[in-house]
Amino acid sequence: MADGFLTRLREGLFKSRQNLSGMVDDAVADHRAVDEDFFDSLMDALILSDMGSACAEEALTRLRAKVKAEGVKETARCRAMLQEILTDMLDVEKMPLKWPMVILMVGVNGVGKTTTIGKLALRFQGLGRTIMLCAADTFRAAAADQLAIWAERAKVPLVRHQEGADPAGVVFDAVQAAKARHADLLIVDTAGRLHNKKNLMDEMEKMRRVIDREYPDATVRCLLVVDATTGQNGLQQAKAFSEVAGVNGIVLTKLDGTAKGGVIFPIIRELKVPVMYVGVGEGIDDLQSFNAKEYVAALFD
Repeated sequence: MADGFLTRLREGLFKSRQNLSGMVDDAVADHRAVDEDFFDSLMDALILSDMGSACAEEALTRLRAKVKAEGVKETARCRAMLQEILTDMLDVEKMPLKWPMVILMVGVNGVGKTTTIGKLALRFQGLGRTIMLCAADTFRAAAADQLAIWAERAKVPLVRHQEGADPAGVVFDAVQAAKARHADLLIVDTAGRLHNKKNLMDEMEKMRRVIDREYPDATVRCLLVVDATTGQNGLQQAKAFSEVAGVNGIVLTKLDGTAKGGVIFPIIRELKVPVMYVGVGEGIDDLQSFNAKEYVAALFD
């Protein structure tokens, strides 16, 4: 991550850091011995950061084993060890970039999906890639209009149909256009509704069939956008979309100002997919590649 973004990440995770690092520091200060009371205090700190009981238990099980193996007696040393363990829990191998690529963006309405698409378009454009956008969320009236603003801003082509059109039909046209223009990346905005999972699953399957049939040379990725401020609700959304859409990457948005930055741990643990990008604000540069070590450092330091 760039130094400027790392600074914004630290600032954005201020409330999360108060929860996690503050309580861990209190535990270190309050306990001279590495005993059960100390571990209980660490458990409270992890759970209150919205990490969830399963992740907290896993982290502390690993910490206990490490403490025992190394004969650690100092609580301050345990703090550093816990930071290493949490970094390891987030460090899932990322998928390599292979061109041409189609990215299906999924997530409920309001998580910042359209904004994320625009920022990704600008990000890859800055890396010299040719980009196209596809407005396959034909259910929500304003979705295509919002995407059109970002397409204009990034000066990239947008394929859209009228409201209520078949999303798979929009994807079909977008794939043909991407092939004709030899675009490196086609980013597809999809509907953000979960109240009828069967309809959404059918939609996703139809779009995937179109892409696989019409664009066999393309690498297909499905990125789930999660709003960090929703905490454990974000985890439930992630599980639901993963069942429907075959998610293989996460984008965590709105980290600035949330006290729930720990939710990233159960999402990774549950889905077993990497966090690809994190966002800490509305600016174009406020979306960056995720780095586990720097994220945990921002939560602790």
